[in-house]
Amino acid sequence: MSTIAKSPTIGRGSAGSEIRLDEAREIVKERLAEVSPGCRVLAIIPDRTRDDNTHLLFPLAAESLASRGIDPPDILVAQGTHPAMSESDKLTKIGVDAAASRGSDSGRCWHGRTFDHKWNRPEELVTLGELSEREVDRLTGGLLSAPISLTANRLLGPGLYSTVLVFGATMPHEVAGFSGGAKYFFPGVAGPELTHATHWLGALSGIEHVIGRVETPTRALIEAAADFVSAEVISFNSVVSRDSGGRLRTHALFAGDIREAFRRAAEVSARVHIRYAGRRYKRVIALLDDHYDDMWVGGKASYKLGGIIEEAGELVIYAPHLKCISETHGSLIERYGYAPIEAVRGLVASKPDLQANLCVAAHLAHVAYAGRLDSTGEVVPRYRITLASAVDEETCKRVNLGFMDHRILDVSTYRDDPDTLVVERAGVDLYLV
Repeated sequence: MSTIAKSPTIGRGSAGSEIRLDEAREIVKERLAEVSPGCRVLAIIPDRTRDDNTHLLFPLAAESLASRGIDPPDILVAQGTHPAMSESDKLTKIGVDAAASRGSDSGRCWHGRTFDHKWNRPEELVTLGELSEREVDRLTGGLLSAPISLTANRLLGPGLYSTVLVFGATMPHEVAGFSGGAKYFFPGVAGPELTHATHWLGALSGIEHVIGRVETPTRALIEAAADFVSAEVISFNSVVSRDSGGRLRTHALFAGDIREAFRRAAEVSARVHIRYAGRRYKRVIALLDDHYDDMWVGGKASYKLGGIIEEAGELVIYAPHLKCISETHGSLIERYGYAPIEAVRGLVASKPDLQANLCVAAHLAHVAYAGRLDSTGEVVPRYRITLASAVDEETCKRVNLGFMDHRILDVSTYRDDPDTLVVERAGVDLYLV
């Protein structure tokens, strides 16, 4: 077993601050100053489902490396189980357009090859090691107790790259507590074993006990797994938000050790991305953020708003742009439908296809959020979810969601209703009582 080199962590920021581009340049330049000429560098970046500032930071990193004669980084997209981005989206993600607008003359050589992560193709993966049964039991507090083989994208194999740069924003997350840091390795560029384990672990832990918390069983597991990456790792953890006009604001940037940079960013994120409503509502209308175009990621509306919905209340997800349940996992989700963890555990115990796809099982429980006892003593979802999107009514019924025609939903009629909360860009910020 190898351990990630502990890179000194630098950076700054707070909930009320904004990091200017020249300040970010200095942080990036200082942190990359010790990367030796001749190093092969791999950059791991988020995919289109994440709203972040990689388009600003990656060009700064590439320019800093190029100024010292280091070849442009290759790029690996940490898409987890999501579909691949288009070539145009990839270029936008790494800031080709943004850098060109600044008049950079190095745009043509900013990056080397770009790779999609194929999580379910064994030929694209390498085994980095194994977490023992005893170690898994200890890390997860007994929620999981089987050994886990640590497979990851083959580009992380020993000797291929000497330095790995990890870019990403930190915000509350339903599986790990907060996104960012080691999560970009596992499950970002992981094989199926830990991908399934982390999602199922998050579900078993209970979303209310995970989301918005730094120290979680999943975080302990993925950081232990990331210790098996042999290259030096430099993590660039940002905290970003958008104003009402859509302008991106970088509140904080920390660069260095993957554990420390993540925790410093999470401390700021908790102040930026967690909102306190002071009460629960009978109805919440979630205007889903445009980054989420299927329910595999659009379920974040439920994850991040469930805590402020009354029992037997309703969540309406308004998302005309949401076109399907999931491009990757849709058939399995439609076979079983969303349900509380109590019901999903029973399904997993008896259904081999769910046993083999625990990340899907976890998704079923996460979207349902939590359960309650009805008048007959049966466990049912704590609140009902109605989908107003491009998904048809029959599909909604199959996955246990209500249906509403988004063309006739007039959100303005609910804004003055004291029992209703309308949330813009739903799925980004976490709402708690």
